[in-house]
Amino acid sequence: MEKYDIVIVGAGPVGLTLSTCLARWGYKIKHIDNRPEPTPTGRADGIQPRSLDLLRNMGLKRQIMAYEPAKVYEVAFWDPAASGIHRTGTWASCPKFIDARYPFTTLLHQGMIERVFIEDIEKHGGKIQRPWTITDFENDGKDANYPVQVSLAHVDGTQKETVRAKYLFSGEGARSFVRDKLGVKIIHKDPISHVWGVMDGVVRTDFPDIKMKCTIHSDAGSIMVIPRENNMVRLYIQIASSTDPDFNPRKSATAEEVQARAQAILKPYSITWDRVEWYSVYPIGQGIAERYTLDERVFMGGDVCHTHSPKAGQGMNTAFLDAVNLAWKIHHVESGFSPRSILKTYESERKLIAENLLNFDAKYAKLFSTRLPSAGEVAGATQANQMPAEENEFIKTFKASCEFTSGYGVAYNANTLNWSSAHPAQHPLFLSAGNGTTLRTGRILLPATVTRVCDANVVHLEQEIPLNGSYRFYLFAGEPEATKNAVKDLAAHMGKKSSFYGTFLHKNEDVDRYHERHNPHTQFLSICTIFNAPRSQISIAKQLPSVFARYNDHVYADDVWDQRVPDAKAAAHAKMGLDERKGGIVVVRPDGYVGCVVRLEEGNGTGEALDAYFGAVCGQKFGGERASL
Repeated sequence: MEKYDIVIVGAGPVGLTLSTCLARWGYKIKHIDNRPEPTPTGRADGIQPRSLDLLRNMGLKRQIMAYEPAKVYEVAFWDPAASGIHRTGTWASCPKFIDARYPFTTLLHQGMIERVFIEDIEKHGGKIQRPWTITDFENDGKDANYPVQVSLAHVDGTQKETVRAKYLFSGEGARSFVRDKLGVKIIHKDPISHVWGVMDGVVRTDFPDIKMKCTIHSDAGSIMVIPRENNMVRLYIQIASSTDPDFNPRKSATAEEVQARAQAILKPYSITWDRVEWYSVYPIGQGIAERYTLDERVFMGGDVCHTHSPKAGQGMNTAFLDAVNLAWKIHHVESGFSPRSILKTYESERKLIAENLLNFDAKYAKLFSTRLPSAGEVAGATQANQMPAEENEFIKTFKASCEFTSGYGVAYNANTLNWSSAHPAQHPLFLSAGNGTTLRTGRILLPATVTRVCDANVVHLEQEIPLNGSYRFYLFAGEPEATKNAVKDLAAHMGKKSSFYGTFLHKNEDVDRYHERHNPHTQFLSICTIFNAPRSQISIAKQLPSVFARYNDHVYADDVWDQRVPDAKAAAHAKMGLDERKGGIVVVRPDGYVGCVVRLEEGNGTGEALDAYFGAVCGQKFGGERASL
């Protein structure tokens, strides 16, 4: 019987992201999908700013942008008026108070996004087996290393296959065989539901904002306008609501009927279709799975675990983060870096985010699906430099939720991975938000622009280490003269075989790693060093001990001005809230979220604090006479 590290069911965004990560990291994968080919048209289409950061970190952003997707920088609001509808205001899709590299939503149909992932999977020796489906599975434990038996079959029933795996992952979508067999229920958050039609096509119209994302309310109903690639536009059109006296959740409508409704809603503007590429009718409901796993062997993610309206553009983006969260944790368990208990944090972290999403979405979808009685709720059109005297509830909700919808509002609670005052590792040198740093554990690392010393390139620090499954260790080294002894002491501590660093050094010393930029010493972490000094005054060989100097491509000068900290001499240090002279250590999880922040001081204290944090993460004691897996 063939054995695999993981069987992945479903080749939508969540399954493909998981498969891409694990294929790159060398895992043996059986990946099936019950469709004969990738998504040809339609379905999810919005990539939020945080997800674009992630795709760039995976090296896939350039391929996505090659499709020339539409970009949404602003959202326009249209409400009822005496003559039909009128614009009552606009708001940035990703406002300036959010520190984003890409302050826009990228719009491209799901099939094109899937192709980018599939090409990468194939490049790394993987493939999607189509059209195959799962027929049975059981964590029977008959093989201690491959405890899950999985039965698969061609959709026409002509072929069958049974394999064993360490893990099984369901990315099947809302109708999940795996979830049903596990007996995991979906809890519905809001009894009110709505039926919507969605249509992608090329249109002719005099509606002035057809190239913008718009939320439109009129006496005839509601529409959301989403610009798309290749001169297309997507329209979400409300068909029915459970508040209607004759509501039928299975109510349908023809494309022509929905077009007629859109024409009525858009009055006094006209709209006709040159062609329709994709059309569907579906009900909206907010639901979340009770569990994401029962045994840390069979996992679920994406739409299997959370269903909600597409109005806030979160479905695919949440799926990306589900997959990355699980991928690195499986990798660390299977690499011997962490105990199996780390896998419990997948459900606790991602279920929390899904619950926050559903709570937001229920309010957002309800507001969007409610006809506003008049334009009087908004005091005229918004001028470029003037806010309306009064805003309706929908606009208030939209603005308040920008951080969440952009993806930067994700905040994981304190746990073993995310340091807090209740963490198992306690030491006086740990820093917390408002106490020595602006960074919050469990949240994304703030972006910072620095100059790479070896080649004078100005780079984005948070992007310098790719998504390679390693922890990211940022040594903010302050002013070289002020911290040289502290840096030397930290290097000496890390050089010990029993330290968090020394324990996981590569075993095979015969491998030539001369050109290895990110992991020359260990796959456990990658190191970046950032000095508060002009690039011309930094000498890597003279100012850094060999442990840090080996990461020659990851030494930087913090000498690039940033408008968010205009008075800072070292903007990257300042944005992290670290002392510009004395620096500090920022440990970032493989998925980009801050794990802990530690003060940089002379002596053994900094190293001891890091040993304690990683000891809790890895389930073993570091810094003693002996450390072993």
